[in-house]
Amino acid sequence: MNNKQLQAIFGLKWNPFLPNIPVGSLWSAPGIDTFLFRVENLVMDGGFAMMCGDPGLGKSKNLQLLAHRLGQLDSVIVGVMERPQSNLGDFYRELGELFGVNLSPANRYGGFTALRKRWKEHIKSTLFRPVLLIDEAQEMMTCSLNELRLLGSAKFDSECLLTVVLCGDTRLPERFRSNTLLGLGSRIRFRRMLEPYEKKDLKDYLEHCLEQAGAPQLMSKALIDTLVEHSAGNLRLLNIMAAELLDIGAQQELAQLDEKLFLQIYSRNPRKNKSN
Repeated sequence: MNNKQLQAIFGLKWNPFLPNIPVGSLWSAPGIDTFLFRVENLVMDGGFAMMCGDPGLGKSKNLQLLAHRLGQLDSVIVGVMERPQSNLGDFYRELGELFGVNLSPANRYGGFTALRKRWKEHIKSTLFRPVLLIDEAQEMMTCSLNELRLLGSAKFDSECLLTVVLCGDTRLPERFRSNTLLGLGSRIRFRRMLEPYEKKDLKDYLEHCLEQAGAPQLMSKALIDTLVEHSAGNLRLLNIMAAELLDIGAQQELAQLDEKLFLQIYSRNPRKNKSN
């Protein structure tokens, strides 16, 4: 269902339950503004920050919100790694593309020195550290994570040349407990651990999404409460259920989505036990 159909049926500017909503309309989860503020300040000094949590808690959206806020700062270069699971050669190749350095994977030392030279020049001219954002960072190879630590360290570890934000599921902090990654784990200055959301937060999320999409009355209050009750504190599950309700509501040409529709879709009659 496209935005024109949504506009015609419900008065929506976009589907508020799909991932591709405008970044300016993203919901700010409780506590995320503090994390974003700390990362913005980290750009002055460089270093590592981490955000992690179970699937469906909004890590990628928080990272998108961070990229948007950093992009509004003058002279701040933000690179977003698209393929964190790459081998070390491809890891260097992607870093080169992100920061405008032509690298040859066969000459790793040359790539190492060229990247650091580019970052030092940027710091000297702007006083800001370049930023690297890595989603699904739990998929990164150990050698790439350690290479990143060495790349961003200068003057016997007294100077940071890069600001790195690692984002991933709960396997990510576990990896930093291994002997091979203790050095990097000890350098993470800010950590944000996402937990399942409280019911009041999920209700605020739904009301924010509907308000931003231009149809605050799309769902009855009872339906909002019902969706929150059945989402187990997980934003992704909440969005999946709400998107399905929206599709069925459009098919039935409903003026408002309510709990009756929810029961129609999700209630299941228990099977009767067959007598012997």
